[in-house]
Amino acid sequence: MPLHTTGAGRYAPSPSGDLHLGNLRTALLAWMFARSSGRRFLMRIEDLDRARDAGSGARQLADLASLGLDWDGDAVIQSERAADHAAALAQLAAAGLVYECTCTRKDILAAPSAPHAPPGAYPGTCRDRSPVEREAARAAIAPRQPALRLRAPEGLRSLEFSDLVLGNSRGDIDDFVLQRGDGTVAYNLAVVVDDAAMGVDQIVRGDDLAPSTPRQILLQRLLGLPTPPAVEYAHVPLVLGPSGARLAKRDGAVTLQDLSGRGVNPGVVRSWIANSLGLAAPGEAITAGEMLQRFDPTRIPHTPWTWDPRAPGAPRQ
Repeated sequence: MPLHTTGAGRYAPSPSGDLHLGNLRTALLAWMFARSSGRRFLMRIEDLDRARDAGSGARQLADLASLGLDWDGDAVIQSERAADHAAALAQLAAAGLVYECTCTRKDILAAPSAPHAPPGAYPGTCRDRSPVEREAARAAIAPRQPALRLRAPEGLRSLEFSDLVLGNSRGDIDDFVLQRGDGTVAYNLAVVVDDAAMGVDQIVRGDDLAPSTPRQILLQRLLGLPTPPAVEYAHVPLVLGPSGARLAKRDGAVTLQDLSGRGVNPGVVRSWIANSLGLAAPGEAITAGEMLQRFDPTRIPHTPWTWDPRAPGAPRQ
C-alpha cells in the first residue's frame, strides 16, 4: 500500500453504548489501514441520533485508547457540525434535488415497488407532487413534519465502486432520506460532509455498511466533494455471535467492561482480535504497535469471525 503524506482514515462510533468486540475489531482495522499507509487517523463521535445517544462517547474513546489506538487531534463531535450539514442540504435543494416526503415506513412497505427496484427501495410516492398536493400532504401529517429526500438523478441510480476488501461492488440508489421529519440530518449526508471536511480519504468500516456506499458516492459527486478513486473504501467482515447473527450484547460478555468483570484485561482482548486477523498465534501477547508491524491489508480475512462466549479463552474463526 503506497504511503500518503496527506489524507486520513477515521473511526466514527455512535455513542449508543459501550463498544463490543466487533466494534473494537473494526476500530483496530481502521487504525492499522490508516497508519500502515502513512495517513493520519481521526476520531468522530456520531451523536446526531439523540434517541440512541447513551452518552457513552467518552467511555468509547477510553476503551479504544486502552487497546493501544491513538488518533490525531481531538475527537470531532458530529452534532457540532450542524451548519455544514445544513449548507450541504441547501446546496442540493438549490439544484432541485430535494423534495418533501410524508410517507411512513408502513406506507413505503405497502406501496408497489418500481420495476427492478431492490427490496425496500423508496417507490417515489411523493416525488412528483404538485405544490398543492405537497401542502395537503403536509397538513395531513401535522404536527409531524415531512422528511426530505434526495431526487436521485435518473442516470445515476446504480453505481460501481472499488473496495479494498470486497473488490468491485455495485449498488442501487433510490430517493433516500437526507433529513428526517424530526429535523435530524440523515447518516448518509452527514458522513459525506464530515469526511470531506476532515480530509478523510480512506473509509474503513463494517461490511454491513457497504450498501450505503453508492448513495454516499452519489452525494460526493452532487456536492462537488472528493470521490473515488480519490477516496478509498474498505468494508471489513463483521464479528458474529454463536447464533450466526451479528454480535450483540445479548451474546454475553462482549464489551471491555463486561470482560473486565470476568478478569479479562484489554491486552487479552487485543490478543484475541489479533489472532482473529492472523496477526498473532492463539494466546500470544501482542501490542497494537506489533500488530501494525505485521499488518498486511491484502491478507486480512474476508469471512466473519465467530465469537463464542462459552469459550472466551479460545475464540474461533
